[in-house]
Amino acid sequence: MITSPHVTDRLPRGRGLALVGYRGSGKSTVGKIVASRLGRPFLDADLELEARAAQSIRSIFAGQGEPAFRDREEETLGELVRSHPDAVLATGGGAVLRATNRRLLAHFGFVVWLQADPDELIRRLETDVQAVATRPPLTAAGTLAEVAAVLHERQPLYAEAADAVIATLNRTPDEIAEQILQIWPR
Repeated sequence: MITSPHVTDRLPRGRGLALVGYRGSGKSTVGKIVASRLGRPFLDADLELEARAAQSIRSIFAGQGEPAFRDREEETLGELVRSHPDAVLATGGGAVLRATNRRLLAHFGFVVWLQADPDELIRRLETDVQAVATRPPLTAAGTLAEVAAVLHERQPLYAEAADAVIATLNRTPDEIAEQILQIWPR
């Protein structure tokens, strides 16, 4: 399923492509495929943040708290979009929490929300050993309750940020990448 909530109401915009969505939605995997097909640079905002901080996101959350992490995230995102205006960018799952980041992404270029339901996200997250080790829990609830609650909170923000929404359930990363290339008004 593809929807385009407001493709034309934020012009002018840059030439970049940003992928938003909950962790495990496929932003990095799909982003690498799209970038490769276009010959554009691929950037993963979470990996870049961790490299700059020389520690994992989980460590930043534990040692400095979520507000400090969100400050670093905003700074990193800003630097990435300014220095790579035509890149394909996978954002962190919570990047949309700040209005500043949503405006930055709108200016950067076309924004696609990769959407998945909580059960699918949990299945993907449980098979991603690195994500489990490096990403912090966001609530005190168990995994399913956490994903459902956080996703419910973020859905309106993903929708606000997105020019298009692509449902990822039962679709391969290649199929999703192809769909993005078909709808992206470059």
